[in-house]
Parts: sequence; C-alpha cells; structure tokens
Amino acid sequence: MKEFNNKLLVGLTYDLKQDYLDKGYDSETVAEFDSIDTIEGIEKALEFNNYRVERIGSIKELTHFLDSGKKVDIVFNIAEGLNGICREAQVPCLLDAYSIEYVFSPSIVLALSLHKGFTKAIILKQGILTPDYYTINTSDDIEKIKTLEWPLFLKPVSGGTGIGIDCSSLCKNFSEAKETALKLLKNFNQPVIAETYLPGREFTVGIVGTGNEAKCIGTMEIKVKEESDNGIYSYKTKMEYEDFASYSVIDGIIADECEKVALESYKALGCRDGGRIDLKMDRLGRVNFLEANPLAGLNPKNSDLPILCRLKDISYNKLIGLIMDSAIKRLNR
Repeated sequence: MKEFNNKLLVGLTYDLKQDYLDKGYDSETVAEFDSIDTIEGIEKALEFNNYRVERIGSIKELTHFLDSGKKVDIVFNIAEGLNGICREAQVPCLLDAYSIEYVFSPSIVLALSLHKGFTKAIILKQGILTPDYYTINTSDDIEKIKTLEWPLFLKPVSGGTGIGIDCSSLCKNFSEAKETALKLLKNFNQPVIAETYLPGREFTVGIVGTGNEAKCIGTMEIKVKEESDNGIYSYKTKMEYEDFASYSVIDGIIADECEKVALESYKALGCRDGGRIDLKMDRLGRVNFLEANPLAGLNPKNSDLPILCRLKDISYNKLIGLIMDSAIKRLNR
C-alpha cells in the first residue's frame, strides 16, 4: 500500500476561519470553519502516511484550481461551506462533476445529514430511537409543536458546533418555545427543529470505515457544568470546553449499546470513511440518536473526534491514516 500511496497527490479543501473573519463575518457564523492549526495538522498527518499534499482551500479556490487544468488523485475535503442548507455538499458536488474522488461521505449524504429533520426521518424509518420532533419552517408552524412531549429543545435545523444553542434552547412551555423559535428563525434565516428534550447522559461515538467495514473506535461521554448554559452542550460551552466540559471514554454494556445505535445510524445514512454520531439517553435510560456528523471536526487539539482518539490512545496520524485507508479503496476499485 505504501508504494501506491507514494504516487498519490491529495488535494486539501477547507474553509479557513481567519479568511472569513478578515472579511467581517462574526465568530459564530464561521464557528465551524477551520483554524490554520487544523490545516497544518491534517497536512502533516497525510505526509506521515506517505501522501503528497496540495493545499487548495475553499470552493472558490477549488473552482480556479480545476478551471486551470490542475489535477490531484483524491481530495481530502473538510470545507463546511458558507451559504445554504446544502453548504457541506457544495465541494463534493463540484468534485462529482469533475469525476474526482474525495474523502468522507458523498454529496447526497452531506446534503441530507446537515438537515436534522431529514436525518431523523431516515433514522426513524430504520426503527432507531430518536426523540419526537417537528421542523418549524416559518412562524406559522410554531403552533404545531404543542403536540410534542415537553420540555422541548430548539436549535437551527442545519447548525453545527452548537451554533444557535444556549440556555434558551431548553423550553419548558409553549411561551418559551415560541420566543426561542422566533429568535432562531430571525437570527439564522433557516428552519428550526424542535424535539422532545432528552434528560439523560450524552455521548458521541467515533467511527471509521465504510459499509460493512465500518467500525466504532470508541464511545465518549460528555459532561457539562451547570454554570455553562445550565449544563447544555451549547455554543458557549464548546468554545470554552476546557473550563466547562469534561470527556471520558466508557466501556461495558452502555458503550456496547451506544456503538450499536451509532453504527446502525452511520450505515443507514450512507456515511463513509469516518465521522461521529451523537447520542443521548432518554428518561427511561434508552440510547437515542441525536445527530450525525459525517464531516466531523478534525482540529488535532479540541475537536471531539481527535479528543476521543487521544483518550483511546489512537494517535492523530493513525486516525487520518484509517480515514484515508477507507477512501483509497474506492480508487483501487
């Protein structure tokens, strides 16, 4: 494999957070974008695994790159995109048009999974537990959430990194839910998902591989201090995780159940190469699907998947190598 790898040029596509901050975007809007530490970390890990790397950048830079006739063998894509609910699928769609293979889930999976309502509809169809929900597309829809079991948890339908989540996301009654829904609809210009709040323990499961070869690499429990948004894993908590959040790997029966639910969800959604599945327990202690992260954060220090790997004694270089091993099989075919 290494002899083959030495011939491969990997293009690296990403949205650099500082570029957007310099253009005047606020920090929450670009919270999912990557720091230079992430780009450098991935580049070094790819080189460690015997790949050559060509930094490309955002979708606009990728467009110029392809128009100029330049080529790579495969693209390692972590570009989140800026506009629209299909923003994570924009780079993969462009690569599909040019018949260029890329790492991580296909464009259709990234488009669907970013919409939490669409994702949950697929999960429910597979018989996997997930909290009851309703997607609020406009203010006229708010009345319909009265049929759900209270309390409710509200968040932007395509947000990530805790964007739009704070202490007001947990709503005990209709009055609170209406106020939060109107605020989110206005501030984020996208639908809002309202779901029955799960009060139990919170987990995330790391997965690498594709299809029947996909495997869980560990389950991590997330605990948040009450002084940070009343114990909610919010945008503020994630930005200040060293002060307000703690992470621990779990084993045993609960971990087995988490990994079963996570792997079933990962496969049902068609994820590939690597990612994370977020889970939470309901009031009966049952593990529920919460969200899918087929384009999981890869900052070597503070992203959940690398944190989980460190706790499992899996090096960052090994993680990137496992992800690439899965993607390279498509080139070999």
